[in-house]
Amino acid sequence: MIKIGLIFLLLVYTVFAGVIKNDLQYETSPYLKQHETNPVHWMAWGEKAFALAQKENKLIFVSIGYSTCHWCHVMAEESFTNEKIAELLNKDYISIKVDREELPQVDSYFQEIYFKIHKKRGGLPLNIFLTPKQTPFFVSAYLPPKRESYSEGLNTLLPTTALRFKNDYKSILKDIQNIKTSSIVKVVKNKAISAQTLSKSIYKNYDNENSGFSHSKKFPQAAKLSLMMDLSFLTKDKQLLQNSYAMLDAMALRGLYDHVGGGFYRYTSGVAWEIAHFEKMLYNQAELIPIYARAYGQTKNELYKDVVIETMAMLDKRFLHDNYYFGASDTDSKGEEGGFFTFTLKEIQNALQNNPYKEELEESLEFVTEGNFRGKAHLNFYTNTRPKGFMEFRKELLKVRKIKEYPFIDKKINTAWNAMMIEAIYKISSIDKKYIAKANKHLDKLKKLMFNRGELYHQTIGGLKPKQKGLLEDYSFFIAALIAGYEVDYDEQKLNFATYLLSQAKTKFYKNGVWYLSDDNMKIKYNLVDKYYTSPTSKMLQNIIKLAAIKESFKYEKLAQETLLEINNVLSFKQSDVPAAATAYLMQNLETITVKSSSENLRKYAQEIEKIRYPYIVKKSISEKRYLGCTLRKCFTIEDKIDKLINSVDAYKGTI
Repeated sequence: MIKIGLIFLLLVYTVFAGVIKNDLQYETSPYLKQHETNPVHWMAWGEKAFALAQKENKLIFVSIGYSTCHWCHVMAEESFTNEKIAELLNKDYISIKVDREELPQVDSYFQEIYFKIHKKRGGLPLNIFLTPKQTPFFVSAYLPPKRESYSEGLNTLLPTTALRFKNDYKSILKDIQNIKTSSIVKVVKNKAISAQTLSKSIYKNYDNENSGFSHSKKFPQAAKLSLMMDLSFLTKDKQLLQNSYAMLDAMALRGLYDHVGGGFYRYTSGVAWEIAHFEKMLYNQAELIPIYARAYGQTKNELYKDVVIETMAMLDKRFLHDNYYFGASDTDSKGEEGGFFTFTLKEIQNALQNNPYKEELEESLEFVTEGNFRGKAHLNFYTNTRPKGFMEFRKELLKVRKIKEYPFIDKKINTAWNAMMIEAIYKISSIDKKYIAKANKHLDKLKKLMFNRGELYHQTIGGLKPKQKGLLEDYSFFIAALIAGYEVDYDEQKLNFATYLLSQAKTKFYKNGVWYLSDDNMKIKYNLVDKYYTSPTSKMLQNIIKLAAIKESFKYEKLAQETLLEINNVLSFKQSDVPAAATAYLMQNLETITVKSSSENLRKYAQEIEKIRYPYIVKKSISEKRYLGCTLRKCFTIEDKIDKLINSVDAYKGTI
């Protein structure tokens, strides 16, 4: 009774305050809260909404997005605050809002259907029409309020679809059948998978002119970049390595990188890495900085080291709170896309005015000084290194930013993304050992918050106790962080906790030889596409292979082999388009090497061990003072000195 009374008082208050809120007012997701005052009668994804759809025999309209998504904001402003469109939705539909970061498995399911229908990757926002029994029959990305050249508008799509449901249900059944009979993966029999076939696949997709992959928008695609670096050694192809460095240079010097504040934006809108989509996602930073640390270890290129240090500084300034990392920051500032991150031409000229290297800087910036983004300047350096005078130029632009308001930050604490960040911090300890203690501190805090009574949880916000139980991605990335932690401080407790979480994950998500993204009634199968970040299934497979090597476990090896057998058809067809799965395949079939010695030796020679060119190495602490190189079934070398061990490993695997 007390709870009902409180709800009634809240409703009375909102009415008298002039604000009518929908069901999303009871949610904690920042994205859902952004829509709580829409005139659309939004509901959260769940049984309440589904039961109402069946009771009222209404179609379901699902809109998926996230809080820092620019085009989600555009669609919200154009359509979901539009009284006429809200009226159409409220009349004929049960409308459901989904936070992609809260329910990634739901997004994955519908993105797969989008690909079936359109034969290309979707994005966000994603909009889906379902029958009252939750069967999808129409999926689209951004939808305009009125008809445009590229799409029908919601003002006509909503009423015509409702009429079809009432008067021509056979046409909807036909759409459902078309989705069911569409195929994502071609049937491939006995097509080879090897370092050579994967290299060919990489070359096929690589943009030689601009570096990177795809010939439209440019995303970092960290998993594919990492695979390319692996393949350069496995195939002895120096060009692949040069392509990797060219891509790293382009991302660090052009528009994907925030040259003033540090850190990477989510993607660029053109092929040449020039104009950013200005969101900063925690997962992008987490996946890119270890690659830059790896490249620095190989080349000693100071630019790569600077990128790591600057990105960490940005994250600690903008995203870190109480030893947890927030999820993302928005592209918009006070409604202006890129407002915080771009500069007026006068601001650029003032920053250059007293710089002794003004001419060199202007030459390296090329047409940026004339305006390259809506009359403003978004920094791109068209040189192979940062120009002289860069640091002084940066200091002046930092003064300009100090008086600007930083964009909205989504303050969710996401287990998977924080674990990704922790793994990254462990890995960049190859640059500075101080990062080990930092990663340990973050790991302890995350475990204390998100692991309770034997259960791992997915996310929370504002210090609230987490309620949503963990997904496959949370287990995958948490285990990876624990393994990375073990490999720098050799704390057996980390290894033990990793094996516990793997046991839990297998019980929850592995059914009849198939991995599922969540432990619920949705039964959404694995997806190998590294769309936003590394596929959780592929990451889990990599974890299993690493633990098999470290723990010398044939049980884990069998689990890895079973998983590889299940995904073989997809991997055969897609090759390097599922790079994390391809990496796992190589780890298993070319063998993962375990470097063994005392923990003292392994810590002492950590940087030397990083110089091993063979990419699939794990480390294990033993009582032996000598250095061993071992596969799962044999130790092929025992050396007294670390440099001999390094040479032995590279020679042993150099015949691939």
